[in-house]
Amino acid sequence: MRPNSLVVLGVLVGVSACGRGGPPAATVSAPDTADQIGFGVTHNVTIDGLLRIKLFSDTVYFYQTSQSADLIGVKVEFYSSEGRLSSTVRSLEGTYQWRTGDMEARGDVVAETPDGRRLTTSILRYDRVSAQISGTEPFVFDSPDSHLEGDGFTADPDFAVVTALGPRSGRISEAPER
Repeated sequence: MRPNSLVVLGVLVGVSACGRGGPPAATVSAPDTADQIGFGVTHNVTIDGLLRIKLFSDTVYFYQTSQSADLIGVKVEFYSSEGRLSSTVRSLEGTYQWRTGDMEARGDVVAETPDGRRLTTSILRYDRVSAQISGTEPFVFDSPDSHLEGDGFTADPDFAVVTALGPRSGRISEAPER
């Protein structure tokens, strides 16, 4: 069960116990096992002293043993080696791996670039070593001159190159000659 599912279960158990007289039932949920809980958290990732990733989350459940964090209400900004914002990813929830720097965004995932490219999907993964974004769920990618849909994808964080796995439809306009 996901942390938010367990909270709902806990509320339902507590409410149902109120009508029976006596103390409410105690519940244990996944967030109760977190080593730390943070609210309104910002985490910066730098490479060679330059900001490359900025992660924001409404709520973070930190787990020391697995060196991971479960995130609720996620926003991730990716920056180029020159320090320019290259894309922003938003999702309902996600996971961040401290040791590897890998991330996963889940639930209503929307990735956008400042120049109007947009990718939507249900799960998006970021691999820090390869600096690639990927997904194995259906997606839609739109830019001012193209449209692409498929069963999965790989891309760079700038969405300069998007590769469809199991493409279902697409349109790419050729750049005008100069």
